[in-house]
Amino acid sequence: MVIGAVFAGGSGSRMGSTDTPKQYLMLGSKPILVHTVEKLYLHPALDHIVVLCPENWIRQTLDMLSKSLPADGRLAVIAGGATRNDTLANAIAYVEKQFGLAPDTVLLTHDAVRPFVTHRIISENIEAARKYGACDTVVAASDTIVESADNRFISAIPERRMMYQGQTPQTFLALKLKTVFESLTTAEKATLTDACKVFSLKGEPVRLVEGEVFNIKITYPFDLKVAAALLEGAARDD
Repeated sequence: MVIGAVFAGGSGSRMGSTDTPKQYLMLGSKPILVHTVEKLYLHPALDHIVVLCPENWIRQTLDMLSKSLPADGRLAVIAGGATRNDTLANAIAYVEKQFGLAPDTVLLTHDAVRPFVTHRIISENIEAARKYGACDTVVAASDTIVESADNRFISAIPERRMMYQGQTPQTFLALKLKTVFESLTTAEKATLTDACKVFSLKGEPVRLVEGEVFNIKITYPFDLKVAAALLEGAARDD
């Protein structure tokens, strides 16, 4: 079984003067979140999709998704957590309660504000997770990466050929993810920035899957303008 978990808990604080979480902002004729869920929904390998959103947005999220997707029982909307870690834990708990955690159950996690994920990326994530247990979608860094320990002066310049920019999906064998996540100490959990770090902290391998430069995360107002241009270009190509 393959379950897609869409993390839609962001507040949109970096979007400027709006009270609407960024995943609910309009992109063309539909909210960003709807575009994203549709991409996962249309992939034949995904058996079920769960959207994790702020608790006070559950009803609105169900309403907006029901306008675009058939009511066939493949979709659920539940509350996310106060942090990304909590949202990940909620996703694992939901899968375990609803479907159980068989050794081959795959959990594909994706940002709600990455609406340009492709069929290929999803397919390669599922394949890599089944083979290696965990994978991360990345693109090779095109710029030199500069490290600063004090945020004032350069402390290191890593070799660019070894640097990648992380995207999503991040996909896992769900039972293995739960086992490794629960083995972390409170201090280790406090350092987590994404689910793949759960594995790297314990020395577990995480396979790289090639992403796309256009698989952007819509975080700032400029990103929304870029996304609108990408959507318009895709419509012209069609």
